[in-house]
Amino acid sequence: MQYKIICRTDKLNKNGEAPLYLQFYHDGRRKKIALGIAVNPQFWDSSSQQISPEHPNQPSLQHQLNEILIGYDRKIRRLEALEIPITMNALVESRQRSPSFKVGAYILTIIERLEQEYRLGSASKYHITYSLLKQAGKIDCRFDDIDFRFLCEFETFLIQRGNKPNSIATKFSVLKAIYNKAIADKIFVCKENPFVIYKSGKHWEQTRKRAIRKEDVMRLMQAPLPETRSPYTELSRDIFLFSYFSAGINFKDISTLRYSNIAHGRIYYRRHKTGKEMNCRLTPTTVAIIDKYKRAGNTEDDYIFPILDGDIHKSEQQIYNRLHKVLAHINRELKGWSKRLGISPPLTTYVARHTYATVLKREGVNVALISESLGHSNIQTTQIYLDSFENSQIDEAMKHLL
Repeated sequence: MQYKIICRTDKLNKNGEAPLYLQFYHDGRRKKIALGIAVNPQFWDSSSQQISPEHPNQPSLQHQLNEILIGYDRKIRRLEALEIPITMNALVESRQRSPSFKVGAYILTIIERLEQEYRLGSASKYHITYSLLKQAGKIDCRFDDIDFRFLCEFETFLIQRGNKPNSIATKFSVLKAIYNKAIADKIFVCKENPFVIYKSGKHWEQTRKRAIRKEDVMRLMQAPLPETRSPYTELSRDIFLFSYFSAGINFKDISTLRYSNIAHGRIYYRRHKTGKEMNCRLTPTTVAIIDKYKRAGNTEDDYIFPILDGDIHKSEQQIYNRLHKVLAHINRELKGWSKRLGISPPLTTYVARHTYATVLKREGVNVALISESLGHSNIQTTQIYLDSFENSQIDEAMKHLL
C-alpha cells in the first residue's frame, strides 16, 4: 500500500485555497480521502509533501497533517500485525463501521508489545488467557461478539475446567483489559460494554491469611537441615529469611541483587515492579546469609545469590525463564519446611513479605510506614498484605461491651 498527499487545485474554495487529499495506490487502484486541510497552492511543496514554511499558520497546519499521517501509518502496521489484508476498504473504512478484527489476533499483538517492553510477567498472563479462549472456541470471535452471553459461557468453561474463583477473576481481569485496549486502539466501535453488566469482580474471594507468627520465623531459623535435601533446601530458607529481615524484598529483587547494591551497611535497589528506589539496613542475619554465598574473586557486578549467572542469563527472556524455574524450586522446598515444622499457612516467598508487614503491624508500627518500606504506592495495597485483627484482639475489645 502506497500513498501521497495531493493538492487539489481543481477544487479551490472561495478563499483560493485548495483542499489536501491523501491518495492511496493499491493493486492498480486509487482512492482519495479528504484530509480536512486547505492551503493556497503557492504554500504547498509537492516534492517534500509539506506545507511551505512561508505559510502564516504553517506550524499548526503541518502538525495537524503529521498527526493524520501518523494515524494511517499506525493503522497499516496494525493491519499487518493482525495479518489482515491491507485493502482500500480496510484502511479507509468509516469509523462508524466495526472492522472484523479477531480477538485472538489482537491479543497476540498485545503479547508482542509487552514482550518488546520486557513486561514478561504480564505477557505470560495474556498468553494464558489467549490459550483458554482458544480452548473455549472463542479465539476467532470479533470484539462485537463479546457480549453478556459470551462472558457467561467463558465463565462456565473456566468453572468446568476446575478454576477457582480468584483464578477466574484474574482471567476476566485480563479479558476486560484486552477489551478496553481494543476500544482505545479503535479496533472496533463499542456500542454497549458487556463488562458494565457482567461484574467480573464478583469472583474475587478474600484469600486466607498468608502471614506466619514471629515465633515460627524463629523456629525456621533454628531448625537443622534435613539429612535428605536438594540443592535448594538451604537456599529456600535463606531466601525466605533474607526477605523477612530486609523489609519484605521480593524474590526477583533478591535474585538480581549485586554486591554493588550494598553500601554503608544498607542495601540499595530499585524495585523491578514499580521502579521505585528502595533501601533497608543490613542485619546480622542478612549479613550472615550474604557471607555464606560469597565466592573468591567476587566483583561489584556479581550477583549475591547463586540464582542468576551473568555469563549465561543475559537477555530479559533468559532472566525471566531462570527466575520462573528457580522460584518453583524455592517454593516447593519452603512447603517442605512448612510440613517438617508444622507451620501454617505453608511457606512461600510471598509469605515472607506478608509476614514482615504483619509482624510490624502487630508490634504497633504505623501502616503508612509499613507501606513505605514495602514500596507500595498507596496504603490500600498494604492492607492486602496485613492480617485482619486477631481473634485475641477482638476478644479483648469485646470486654468493653459491658
